[in-house]
Amino acid sequence: MLTIQWGTLVPSSPGYAHIPSFSHLASGSIFPNIAVSRHLVTGETIRATLVRFSIRWKRAKHWITSPDPEYLRKKSTRDRLMELGRRHGEWAVGFLAETWWSRLSQPDFHTWSPADEPLRLIEQTVASDDPDPKALACYGLFVPSSPIPQQMWLRFVQGRPISSVTTQFLDWCCEQLAQVGKRVLVLIWDNATWHRSQLVRAWLHTHNQHVKQSGKGVRILSCLLPTKSPWLNPIEAKWVHGKKNVVEADRLLTAAELESRVYVYFACPPESRLSKPEKVV
Repeated sequence: MLTIQWGTLVPSSPGYAHIPSFSHLASGSIFPNIAVSRHLVTGETIRATLVRFSIRWKRAKHWITSPDPEYLRKKSTRDRLMELGRRHGEWAVGFLAETWWSRLSQPDFHTWSPADEPLRLIEQTVASDDPDPKALACYGLFVPSSPIPQQMWLRFVQGRPISSVTTQFLDWCCEQLAQVGKRVLVLIWDNATWHRSQLVRAWLHTHNQHVKQSGKGVRILSCLLPTKSPWLNPIEAKWVHGKKNVVEADRLLTAAELESRVYVYFACPPESRLSKPEKVV
C-alpha cells in the first residue's frame, strides 16, 4: 500500500483535479486505500501515486500566474538582483511591504484544544468612546540570509502609508544597514502607489546621488515586483503568521497592546511611529 504524508490544494482549472488535503486523506474520504504516514516520503513517491489515480498536476511555478504581461522579465530581474546580493558581502537584499494590524478582524487558523472545550474567537466591537484606531498601519523590511542579527525591521504609522512616510522608512532602514557595514540595499517591493510615486522616485534618485558623491551611506537598487504577485515577496507570509500569533481570542486589544505584541513576535525593539511631515507655511 502506498502512503502519502500530505497533499496540497491547487486552484481549479480545466483538466486538473484537486489534490486532497491532509484532513481528507486522513479521513479516507477521497482515496480509502491510501494510508497517511508521519514519515517523510519522496516527491517521486507522491508523483507516482497521483499518476496511479489519474491525477494530472503541475508545479506551482507553472500555474501560479500574474496578470502582468512583463511577469517573467520582472521575476528574472528580481532573481538576478537577489543573486547579486548574495554574492556581495556589503549588499543586503530586503523585501518591503506594508500591512494593517486590525484590532477587530480575526485570522483563520487551527489550534489544538480539548474535545469538550473548543477555542472560539469572539467577534469584537469598538466602543464609541474608544480613542484608539480600529487598525494600525505598519511598514516592514525583511532581510533574509544575512549576518544582520535582526532580520525584520518594523515601523508603525500614524495614519496610513503614503509617499512621504515611505521615504522616511527607507531613510531609517538605510541608517540601520549602514551601522552594520552594508553599502547597497536591493529593495524588492510591490507596485503600491506610494512605492512608485513621483515623490518616491525623486527621493531615490537624490538619495543615491548623495551616497555616490559623499561615499557614505547605503545605495538603493529598487526592484518593483510584477503586478499581483505576493508569492514573490516572502514578507507577505511573515505578516500572515504574525497576525495568527498576536490574536486575542476573547477580548479587544488596545492599540498599544497590539503594537507591543507585534514587536515582541518579530523580536524587534519598539520604535516611534512614523507620521506625515507637517507642511511649513
